[in-house]
Amino acid sequence: MFVLLRHLAAIRRTAALERGEPRSVAIRHVDAGSCNGCEHELGAATNPYYDLQRFGLSMTASPRHADVLLVTGPVTTRMRDALLVAYNAMPEPRLVAALGDCALGCGVLGDPSQMLGTLDAILPVAIRIPGCPPTPAEIARHLLEGLDQARRLNTPPAA
Repeated sequence: MFVLLRHLAAIRRTAALERGEPRSVAIRHVDAGSCNGCEHELGAATNPYYDLQRFGLSMTASPRHADVLLVTGPVTTRMRDALLVAYNAMPEPRLVAALGDCALGCGVLGDPSQMLGTLDAILPVAIRIPGCPPTPAEIARHLLEGLDQARRLNTPPAA
């Protein structure tokens, strides 16, 4: 195990991974009925190689501690209430991110009578991450760009 960790540390040093500006953002992930492709890529984005944590982004188990609600999959009729409960439990200011084409309403497979449409129809989506599934690098890039854009919109102009 020690050899593996030492090898991983060497890879990270030589990869010259960029560091973002200091921030601390907690993300609550909700699977609204996906095929698990986006979940696998999201898991890879948090592994030691892609390391979302180096940008100050961390996953949390409770929406009460979350700044961003990250939703994967098409929104099904059975998940609508659960999404609203999670969103309403989050403190202000809060953002919603749609991860993958299914959450964005593109090319959804399944019974149309069980789908509510895009996530936009239920919650105010601020960050859109397209792809089926998007790569871990794309997930990180879109999250960081969306957070920077939200920060700029909420920052009052300097006097």
